[in-house]
Amino acid sequence: MNAQAQPDPATYRFDPADPELIRDPYPYYRVLREAPGLHRAAGGYWVASRHADVREVLTSPAFGQGDFVRNIQLFYGPDFDPMRHSSYRWLSEVFLMQDPPAHTRLRKLVASALTPKRVAAMQPRIEAITAELLDRVEGRGRMEVLWDFAYQLPTLVMCDMLGLEESERTPANLARLTQAVAESFIVFETRVLGDAELANANAQMDYLNDFFGRLYERRKARPQDDLTSDLVQAREDGGTQLSKAELVNVVVAMFGAGFETTAHLIGNGLLSLHRAPGQWQTLVRDPAAHAPTTVEEVLRYESSLQGSYRTALQPATVAGTTVQPGEKVLCGLGSANRDAAVFDRPDDLDVTRRDTRSLSFGGGIHHCIGQQLARLEGRVAFAAIATRLPQMTVDTSSPAWRPGFLFRGLKELHAEW
Repeated sequence: MNAQAQPDPATYRFDPADPELIRDPYPYYRVLREAPGLHRAAGGYWVASRHADVREVLTSPAFGQGDFVRNIQLFYGPDFDPMRHSSYRWLSEVFLMQDPPAHTRLRKLVASALTPKRVAAMQPRIEAITAELLDRVEGRGRMEVLWDFAYQLPTLVMCDMLGLEESERTPANLARLTQAVAESFIVFETRVLGDAELANANAQMDYLNDFFGRLYERRKARPQDDLTSDLVQAREDGGTQLSKAELVNVVVAMFGAGFETTAHLIGNGLLSLHRAPGQWQTLVRDPAAHAPTTVEEVLRYESSLQGSYRTALQPATVAGTTVQPGEKVLCGLGSANRDAAVFDRPDDLDVTRRDTRSLSFGGGIHHCIGQQLARLEGRVAFAAIATRLPQMTVDTSSPAWRPGFLFRGLKELHAEW
Protein backbone atom coordinates (compact mmCIF):
# COMPACT_ATOMS: atom_id res chain seq x y z
CA MET A 1 0.00 0.00 0.00
CA ASN A 2 1.64 3.25 -1.10
CA ALA A 3 1.08 6.75 0.21
CA GLN A 4 -1.49 7.50 -2.52
CA ALA A 5 -3.52 4.44 -1.52
CA GLN A 6 -3.86 5.30 2.18
CA PRO A 7 -7.49 4.54 3.03
CA ASP A 8 -9.76 6.93 4.84
CA PRO A 9 -10.10 5.70 8.46
CA ALA A 10 -13.76 6.72 8.40
CA THR A 11 -14.62 4.43 5.46
CA TYR A 12 -11.95 1.69 5.53
CA ARG A 13 -13.17 -1.83 6.29
CA PHE A 14 -10.60 -4.41 7.34
CA ASP A 15 -10.57 -7.46 5.03
CA PRO A 16 -8.17 -10.31 5.94
CA ALA A 17 -8.47 -11.74 2.41
CA ASP A 18 -7.03 -8.58 0.81
CA PRO A 19 -3.77 -9.70 -0.89
CA GLU A 20 -2.20 -6.28 -0.30
CA LEU A 21 -2.89 -6.55 3.42
CA ILE A 22 -1.36 -10.04 3.47
CA ARG A 23 1.72 -8.71 1.69
CA ASP A 24 2.20 -5.83 4.14
CA PRO A 25 -0.43 -5.44 6.89
CA TYR A 26 1.34 -2.77 8.93
CA PRO A 27 0.16 0.36 7.10
CA TYR A 28 -3.40 -0.94 7.42
CA TYR A 29 -2.89 -1.52 11.14
CA ARG A 30 -1.74 2.06 11.50
CA VAL A 31 -5.02 3.27 9.97
CA LEU A 32 -6.98 1.12 12.42
CA ARG A 33 -5.06 2.38 15.44
CA GLU A 34 -5.61 6.01 14.48
CA ALA A 35 -9.41 5.66 14.45
CA PRO A 36 -11.33 5.81 17.76
CA GLY A 37 -12.87 2.72 19.33
CA LEU A 38 -12.98 -0.75 17.86
CA HIS A 39 -13.18 -1.17 14.09
CA ARG A 40 -16.08 -2.89 12.32
CA ALA A 41 -14.49 -5.22 9.74
CA ALA A 42 -15.88 -6.09 6.33
CA GLY A 43 -16.95 -9.46 7.76
CA GLY A 44 -19.12 -7.82 10.42
CA TYR A 45 -16.95 -8.60 13.44
CA TRP A 46 -14.96 -6.12 15.52
CA VAL A 47 -11.20 -5.53 15.33
CA ALA A 48 -9.11 -4.41 18.31
CA SER A 49 -5.89 -2.85 17.04
CA ARG A 50 -4.26 -0.94 19.90
CA HIS A 51 -2.08 -2.70 22.47
CA ALA A 52 -4.25 -1.76 25.45
CA ASP A 53 -7.47 -2.80 23.70
CA VAL A 54 -6.06 -6.10 22.44
CA ARG A 55 -4.71 -6.94 25.88
CA GLU A 56 -8.03 -6.06 27.51
CA VAL A 57 -9.99 -8.41 25.23
CA LEU A 58 -7.45 -11.22 25.65
CA THR A 59 -7.48 -11.04 29.44
CA SER A 60 -11.07 -10.04 30.24
CA PRO A 61 -13.40 -12.76 31.55
CA ALA A 62 -16.12 -11.08 29.50
CA PHE A 63 -14.56 -12.67 26.40
CA GLY A 64 -13.93 -16.29 25.50
CA GLN A 65 -14.34 -18.66 22.58
CA GLY A 66 -18.13 -18.80 22.74
CA ASP A 67 -20.34 -21.00 20.57
CA PHE A 68 -18.01 -22.72 18.09
CA VAL A 69 -20.69 -23.71 15.59
CA ARG A 70 -22.19 -20.24 15.57
CA ASN A 71 -18.75 -18.66 15.13
CA ILE A 72 -18.06 -20.76 12.02
CA GLN A 73 -21.54 -20.14 10.66
CA LEU A 74 -20.84 -16.41 10.73
CA PHE A 75 -18.71 -17.08 7.64
CA TYR A 76 -20.56 -19.97 5.97
CA GLY A 77 -24.16 -19.21 6.85
CA PRO A 78 -26.67 -20.87 9.20
CA ASP A 79 -27.07 -24.06 7.12
CA PHE A 80 -23.41 -25.05 7.36
CA ASP A 81 -22.66 -27.79 9.91
CA PRO A 82 -18.95 -27.62 10.81
CA MET A 83 -19.19 -30.74 12.96
CA ARG A 84 -19.72 -32.85 9.82
CA HIS A 85 -16.13 -32.02 8.81
CA SER A 86 -13.27 -33.70 10.64
CA SER A 87 -11.02 -30.64 10.34
CA TYR A 88 -13.55 -28.31 11.99
CA ARG A 89 -14.56 -30.98 14.49
CA TRP A 90 -10.91 -31.27 15.54
CA LEU A 91 -10.68 -27.48 15.84
CA SER A 92 -13.77 -27.38 18.06
CA GLU A 93 -12.22 -29.91 20.47
CA VAL A 94 -8.76 -28.33 20.86
CA PHE A 95 -8.57 -26.69 24.28
CA LEU A 96 -7.41 -23.45 22.66
CA MET A 97 -10.93 -23.12 21.23
CA GLN A 98 -12.79 -24.00 24.42
CA ASP A 99 -13.91 -22.08 27.47
CA PRO A 100 -13.76 -23.19 31.11
CA PRO A 101 -14.35 -25.69 32.58
CA ALA A 102 -13.35 -27.89 29.59
CA HIS A 103 -10.44 -25.58 28.75
CA THR A 104 -9.20 -25.56 32.35
CA ARG A 105 -9.22 -29.35 32.62
CA LEU A 106 -7.42 -30.02 29.32
CA ARG A 107 -4.87 -27.25 29.72
CA LYS A 108 -4.01 -28.39 33.25
CA LEU A 109 -3.38 -31.95 32.05
CA VAL A 110 -1.17 -30.75 29.18
CA ALA A 111 0.75 -28.38 31.45
CA SER A 112 1.43 -31.24 33.86
CA ALA A 113 3.28 -33.04 31.05
CA LEU A 114 4.85 -30.10 29.16
CA THR A 115 6.75 -28.78 32.18
CA PRO A 116 9.47 -26.10 32.17
CA LYS A 117 11.87 -28.82 33.32
CA ARG A 118 11.09 -30.98 30.26
CA VAL A 119 11.50 -28.01 27.93
CA ALA A 120 14.82 -26.96 29.51
CA ALA A 121 16.09 -30.52 29.28
CA MET A 122 15.62 -30.39 25.50
CA GLN A 123 18.28 -27.69 24.96
CA PRO A 124 21.22 -30.05 24.28
CA ARG A 125 19.12 -31.98 21.76
CA ILE A 126 17.91 -28.76 20.10
CA GLU A 127 21.54 -27.64 19.79
CA ALA A 128 22.53 -31.01 18.32
CA ILE A 129 19.72 -30.98 15.74
CA THR A 130 20.60 -27.40 14.80
CA ALA A 131 24.24 -28.36 14.29
CA GLU A 132 23.29 -31.38 12.17
CA LEU A 133 21.07 -29.29 9.91
CA LEU A 134 23.76 -26.64 9.45
CA ASP A 135 26.36 -29.35 8.76
CA ARG A 136 24.30 -30.46 5.77
CA VAL A 137 24.18 -27.03 4.13
CA GLU A 138 27.31 -25.18 5.28
CA GLY A 139 29.56 -26.59 2.57
CA ARG A 140 27.03 -25.86 -0.17
CA GLY A 141 27.20 -22.13 0.43
CA ARG A 142 23.45 -21.71 0.12
CA MET A 143 20.12 -23.00 1.41
CA GLU A 144 16.41 -22.49 1.12
CA VAL A 145 15.85 -21.44 4.71
CA LEU A 146 12.33 -22.76 5.25
CA TRP A 147 12.67 -26.30 3.91
CA ASP A 148 16.39 -26.89 4.55
CA PHE A 149 16.34 -25.63 8.12
CA ALA A 150 13.42 -23.74 9.66
CA TYR A 151 10.73 -26.40 9.22
CA GLN A 152 13.03 -29.29 10.05
CA LEU A 153 14.34 -28.00 13.38
CA PRO A 154 11.03 -27.75 15.29
CA THR A 155 9.62 -30.82 13.52
CA LEU A 156 12.55 -32.97 14.63
CA VAL A 157 12.36 -31.51 18.13
CA MET A 158 8.67 -32.42 18.35
CA CYS A 159 9.45 -35.91 17.04
CA ASP A 160 11.90 -36.32 19.93
CA MET A 161 9.52 -34.90 22.51
CA LEU A 162 6.56 -36.97 21.36
CA GLY A 163 8.55 -40.18 20.95
CA LEU A 164 8.22 -40.91 17.23
CA GLU A 165 10.19 -43.93 16.02
CA GLU A 166 13.14 -43.64 13.64
CA SER A 167 11.10 -45.18 10.82
CA GLU A 168 8.61 -42.33 11.22
CA ARG A 169 11.26 -39.63 10.90
CA THR A 170 12.29 -40.18 7.30
CA PRO A 171 12.42 -37.01 5.18
CA ALA A 172 9.47 -38.22 3.12
CA ASN A 173 7.34 -38.99 6.16
CA LEU A 174 8.17 -35.69 7.89
CA ALA A 175 7.31 -33.84 4.69
CA ARG A 176 3.99 -35.71 4.63
CA LEU A 177 3.26 -34.74 8.23
CA THR A 178 4.15 -31.07 7.79
CA GLN A 179 2.07 -30.88 4.61
CA ALA A 180 -0.88 -32.45 6.44
CA VAL A 181 -0.61 -29.86 9.22
CA ALA A 182 -0.31 -26.93 6.82
CA GLU A 183 -3.29 -28.05 4.74
CA SER A 184 -5.56 -28.99 7.65
CA PHE A 185 -4.76 -25.98 9.86
CA ILE A 186 -6.27 -23.83 7.14
CA VAL A 187 -9.49 -24.11 9.17
CA PHE A 188 -8.00 -21.51 11.52
CA GLU A 189 -8.41 -18.95 8.73
CA THR A 190 -11.44 -16.70 9.03
CA ARG A 191 -12.91 -17.27 5.59
CA VAL A 192 -15.10 -19.63 3.65
CA LEU A 193 -13.06 -22.53 2.32
CA GLY A 194 -13.75 -23.83 -1.18
CA ASP A 195 -15.14 -27.35 -1.53
CA ALA A 196 -11.79 -28.75 -2.65
CA GLU A 197 -9.89 -26.93 0.14
CA LEU A 198 -12.25 -28.20 2.81
CA ALA A 199 -12.26 -31.77 1.47
CA ASN A 200 -8.46 -31.75 1.47
CA ALA A 201 -8.34 -30.31 5.00
CA ASN A 202 -10.62 -33.12 6.17
CA ALA A 203 -8.49 -35.79 4.47
CA GLN A 204 -5.30 -34.37 5.97
CA MET A 205 -6.83 -34.21 9.44
CA ASP A 206 -7.99 -37.81 9.10
CA TYR A 207 -4.40 -38.76 8.28
CA LEU A 208 -3.04 -36.92 11.33
CA ASN A 209 -5.64 -38.46 13.63
CA ASP A 210 -4.77 -41.94 12.37
CA PHE A 211 -1.00 -41.36 12.61
CA PHE A 212 -1.02 -39.97 16.14
CA GLY A 213 -3.75 -42.38 17.20
CA ARG A 214 -1.31 -45.23 16.53
CA LEU A 215 1.30 -43.41 18.61
CA TYR A 216 -1.20 -43.19 21.47
CA GLU A 217 -1.85 -46.94 21.33
CA ARG A 218 1.87 -47.73 21.42
CA ARG A 219 2.53 -45.48 24.41
CA LYS A 220 -0.51 -46.70 26.28
CA ALA A 221 0.78 -50.26 25.93
CA ARG A 222 4.48 -49.43 26.42
CA PRO A 223 5.16 -46.07 28.12
CA GLN A 224 8.51 -44.44 27.41
CA ASP A 225 10.35 -41.31 28.55
CA ASP A 226 8.54 -38.93 26.21
CA LEU A 227 5.79 -36.34 26.21
CA THR A 228 3.17 -38.66 24.69
CA SER A 229 3.67 -41.17 27.50
CA ASP A 230 3.40 -38.39 30.07
CA LEU A 231 0.16 -37.21 28.47
CA VAL A 232 -1.23 -40.75 28.44
CA GLN A 233 -0.51 -41.06 32.16
CA ALA A 234 -1.37 -37.49 33.22
CA ARG A 235 -4.18 -37.34 35.76
CA GLU A 236 -6.28 -34.64 37.37
CA ASP A 237 -6.61 -34.47 41.12
CA GLY A 238 -9.73 -36.57 40.80
CA GLY A 239 -7.95 -39.20 38.75
CA THR A 240 -9.38 -38.24 35.34
CA GLN A 241 -7.11 -38.88 32.35
CA LEU A 242 -7.15 -37.68 28.77
CA SER A 243 -9.22 -39.90 26.50
CA LYS A 244 -7.64 -41.18 23.29
CA ALA A 245 -9.54 -38.58 21.24
CA GLU A 246 -8.53 -35.77 23.61
CA LEU A 247 -4.87 -36.81 23.61
CA VAL A 248 -4.71 -37.13 19.83
CA ASN A 249 -6.32 -33.69 19.44
CA VAL A 250 -3.73 -32.22 21.82
CA VAL A 251 -0.78 -33.92 20.11
CA VAL A 252 -1.89 -32.80 16.64
CA ALA A 253 -2.23 -29.24 17.93
CA MET A 254 1.17 -29.32 19.65
CA PHE A 255 2.92 -30.87 16.65
CA GLY A 256 1.41 -28.34 14.27
CA ALA A 257 1.78 -25.25 16.43
CA GLY A 258 5.24 -26.38 17.46
CA PHE A 259 6.68 -26.25 13.97
CA GLU A 260 4.59 -23.45 12.47
CA THR A 261 5.44 -20.89 15.14
CA THR A 262 9.16 -21.63 15.30
CA ALA A 263 9.67 -22.13 11.57
CA HIS A 264 8.25 -18.72 10.75
CA LEU A 265 9.95 -17.09 13.71
CA ILE A 266 13.22 -18.16 12.06
CA GLY A 267 12.20 -17.34 8.49
CA ASN A 268 10.56 -14.01 9.28
CA GLY A 269 13.48 -13.17 11.55
CA LEU A 270 16.23 -13.80 9.01
CA LEU A 271 14.35 -11.78 6.40
CA SER A 272 13.80 -8.90 8.82
CA LEU A 273 17.41 -8.93 10.05
CA HIS A 274 18.70 -8.57 6.51
CA ARG A 275 16.22 -5.87 5.58
CA ALA A 276 17.19 -3.68 8.55
CA PRO A 277 20.61 -2.05 8.19
CA GLY A 278 23.09 -3.24 10.76
CA GLN A 279 20.79 -5.62 12.66
CA TRP A 280 22.27 -8.83 11.25
CA GLN A 281 25.77 -7.57 12.04
CA THR A 282 24.73 -6.69 15.60
CA LEU A 283 23.63 -10.29 16.11
CA VAL A 284 26.79 -11.63 14.46
CA ARG A 285 29.07 -9.56 16.70
CA ASP A 286 27.72 -11.22 19.85
CA PRO A 287 25.30 -14.09 19.13
CA ALA A 288 25.15 -15.30 22.74
CA ALA A 289 24.14 -11.89 24.05
CA HIS A 290 21.76 -10.91 21.27
CA ALA A 291 20.04 -14.18 20.30
CA PRO A 292 17.52 -13.89 23.20
CA THR A 293 16.66 -10.27 22.42
CA THR A 294 16.53 -11.07 18.69
CA VAL A 295 13.85 -13.68 19.38
CA GLU A 296 11.77 -11.21 21.39
CA GLU A 297 12.16 -8.46 18.82
CA VAL A 298 11.24 -10.69 15.88
CA LEU A 299 8.19 -11.88 17.81
CA ARG A 300 7.19 -8.24 18.19
CA TYR A 301 8.18 -6.96 14.77
CA GLU A 302 7.04 -9.76 12.45
CA SER A 303 4.89 -12.15 14.46
CA SER A 304 4.03 -15.45 12.80
CA LEU A 305 0.60 -15.20 14.47
CA GLN A 306 -1.09 -11.96 13.50
CA GLY A 307 -4.42 -12.30 15.21
CA SER A 308 -6.58 -14.23 17.65
CA TYR A 309 -10.37 -14.23 17.92
CA ARG A 310 -12.53 -13.90 21.00
CA THR A 311 -16.30 -13.89 21.44
CA ALA A 312 -18.17 -11.69 23.92
CA LEU A 313 -19.75 -13.89 26.59
CA GLN A 314 -21.60 -10.93 28.12
CA PRO A 315 -22.06 -7.25 27.26
CA ALA A 316 -18.68 -5.51 27.31
CA THR A 317 -17.28 -2.08 26.50
CA VAL A 318 -13.80 -1.80 24.99
CA ALA A 319 -12.30 1.53 23.90
CA GLY A 320 -15.75 3.08 24.16
CA THR A 321 -17.31 0.47 21.85
CA THR A 322 -20.10 -1.73 23.17
CA VAL A 323 -19.74 -5.39 22.18
CA GLN A 324 -22.85 -7.52 22.49
CA PRO A 325 -22.86 -11.18 23.62
CA GLY A 326 -22.05 -13.47 20.71
CA GLU A 327 -20.18 -10.82 18.73
CA LYS A 328 -16.62 -11.68 17.68
CA VAL A 329 -13.54 -9.53 18.17
CA LEU A 330 -10.34 -10.02 16.21
CA CYS A 331 -7.43 -9.21 18.52
CA GLY A 332 -4.81 -7.73 16.20
CA LEU A 333 -1.62 -9.08 17.75
CA GLY A 334 0.56 -7.81 14.90
CA SER A 335 -1.00 -4.37 15.19
CA ALA A 336 -0.65 -4.22 18.98
CA ASN A 337 3.04 -5.06 18.62
CA ARG A 338 3.56 -1.92 16.50
CA ASP A 339 1.67 0.47 18.80
CA ALA A 340 3.69 3.67 19.36
CA ALA A 341 1.89 4.18 22.67
CA VAL A 342 3.85 1.20 24.01
CA PHE A 343 6.96 0.77 21.86
CA ASP A 344 9.54 3.39 20.95
CA ARG A 345 10.16 3.46 17.18
CA PRO A 346 7.68 0.60 16.67
CA ASP A 347 8.32 0.20 12.94
CA ASP A 348 12.08 -0.23 13.43
CA LEU A 349 13.67 -3.62 14.09
CA ASP A 350 16.11 -3.31 17.01
CA VAL A 351 17.66 -6.53 18.34
CA THR A 352 18.99 -4.65 21.37
CA ARG A 353 15.47 -3.63 22.42
CA ARG A 354 14.67 -4.58 26.01
CA ASP A 355 10.90 -4.04 25.99
CA THR A 356 9.26 -7.46 25.91
CA ARG A 357 5.60 -6.50 26.06
CA SER A 358 4.69 -8.06 22.71
CA LEU A 359 1.44 -10.01 22.54
CA SER A 360 2.55 -12.56 19.95
CA PHE A 361 1.74 -15.51 22.23
CA GLY A 362 -1.65 -14.09 23.18
CA GLY A 363 -2.74 -13.44 26.74
CA GLY A 364 -5.10 -14.48 29.48
CA ILE A 365 -6.07 -18.10 30.00
CA HIS A 366 -5.46 -18.90 26.32
CA HIS A 367 -1.85 -17.74 26.13
CA CYS A 368 0.37 -20.15 24.16
CA ILE A 369 1.35 -23.09 26.35
CA GLY A 370 4.38 -23.90 24.16
CA GLN A 371 5.92 -20.43 24.09
CA GLN A 372 8.99 -21.34 26.16
CA LEU A 373 9.88 -24.13 23.73
CA ALA A 374 9.47 -21.79 20.75
CA ARG A 375 11.67 -19.18 22.41
CA LEU A 376 14.35 -21.77 23.22
CA GLU A 377 14.40 -23.09 19.66
CA GLY A 378 14.60 -19.55 18.30
CA ARG A 379 17.49 -18.59 20.59
CA VAL A 380 19.47 -21.70 19.66
CA ALA A 381 18.78 -21.24 15.93
CA PHE A 382 19.70 -17.55 15.71
CA ALA A 383 22.84 -18.00 17.81
CA ALA A 384 24.05 -20.98 15.75
CA ILE A 385 23.35 -19.42 12.35
CA ALA A 386 25.02 -16.14 13.28
CA THR A 387 28.05 -18.01 14.67
CA ARG A 388 28.55 -20.47 11.82
CA LEU A 389 27.30 -18.44 8.86
CA PRO A 390 28.24 -14.83 9.66
CA GLN A 391 28.57 -13.95 5.96
CA MET A 392 25.02 -15.04 5.21
CA THR A 393 22.89 -12.86 2.97
CA VAL A 394 19.26 -13.51 2.10
CA ASP A 395 17.19 -12.51 -0.89
CA THR A 396 15.09 -9.60 0.35
CA SER A 397 14.03 -8.35 -3.07
CA SER A 398 10.49 -9.72 -3.32
CA PRO A 399 9.49 -11.95 -0.39
CA ALA A 400 6.62 -14.30 -1.19
CA TRP A 401 4.23 -14.52 1.75
CA ARG A 402 1.97 -17.49 2.31
CA PRO A 403 -1.73 -16.92 1.60
CA GLY A 404 -3.87 -16.20 4.61
CA PHE A 405 -3.82 -13.49 7.23
CA LEU A 406 -3.62 -15.21 10.63
CA PHE A 407 -0.38 -17.14 10.10
CA ARG A 408 2.27 -14.84 8.66
CA GLY A 409 5.16 -16.68 7.07
CA LEU A 410 7.17 -16.95 3.88
CA LYS A 411 6.71 -19.55 1.17
CA GLU A 412 10.48 -19.63 0.70
CA LEU A 413 13.62 -17.69 1.60
CA HIS A 414 16.92 -18.17 -0.22
CA ALA A 415 20.22 -17.57 1.58
CA GLU A 416 23.88 -17.59 0.51
CA TRP A 417 27.24 -17.16 2.25
